[in-house]
Amino acid sequence: MASRDTNVLISALITVLLSSLVAGCSPDGGKAGGGGDNWSPPPRHTGFDYQIGGVYPPAKDVGVVSRDRAAQPAPSLYNICYVNAFQAQPDERDDWPADLLLHDPNGRIVIDRDWDEPLLDIGTAKKRERVAARVGPWIDGCADDGFDAVEPDNYDSYTRSKGLLSAQDAKAFMSLLVRRAHRNGLAVGQKNTAELASSGHELGVDFAVAEECGAYDECGVYAKAFDDRVVVIEYTDTGLRKACRAFGERLDIVRRDHDVTAPGGNGYERRTC
Repeated sequence: MASRDTNVLISALITVLLSSLVAGCSPDGGKAGGGGDNWSPPPRHTGFDYQIGGVYPPAKDVGVVSRDRAAQPAPSLYNICYVNAFQAQPDERDDWPADLLLHDPNGRIVIDRDWDEPLLDIGTAKKRERVAARVGPWIDGCADDGFDAVEPDNYDSYTRSKGLLSAQDAKAFMSLLVRRAHRNGLAVGQKNTAELASSGHELGVDFAVAEECGAYDECGVYAKAFDDRVVVIEYTDTGLRKACRAFGERLDIVRRDHDVTAPGGNGYERRTC
């Protein structure tokens, strides 16, 4: 018969084991024992490149790079993982359940005409959970591949929804993505959507990825909301000049071609302040 001390020891070991198993489970589906509090936003003003349209070796003055989730991160740099979270890629449209694509009152799918992308229906809590269950594994994959952060694109899809989605819908869905990313040890960058920048910290967003904030005089909005933790992409010479003139000493700014191609590609362009 075991002694009292032996029974106490066995009981303690069982408790520790059960606690470890519980801690390793993530109700949001993130990696077991994920990043916890071990995420951090990109370092300020260390040079930035936007490579979501094609991967190539970053210049020596680049410390932060953004790449598509299908690509591998750049060695020894801070890497942001691009995920199209609020709309469906044109070639992935058939992969989505029909009821998770946003339909207008006439039954037609609502399309972002600039990119031929169907909007995802995040108009109810249940649908947000279902969409997040499909986007979540992409975020997990970013963490598994060694990225440091994620930028969920098309946060502003509600502005193209013909009034069928609201800013509150977008924020509610973003909060699900933030929790998933943070559980995986990834920081989260708000992509565009200056009108919701002031809500970023409330949702747990860590920094901003701003396209053409120089061209549209919005860089100051992001800089204020995210304490200068902002990476900027401009697609015109005018936008680059404006952004550099006002924020070149504070934010990381890069001029890219509209298709964000790799060197040697048609129209490739990359310049900084």
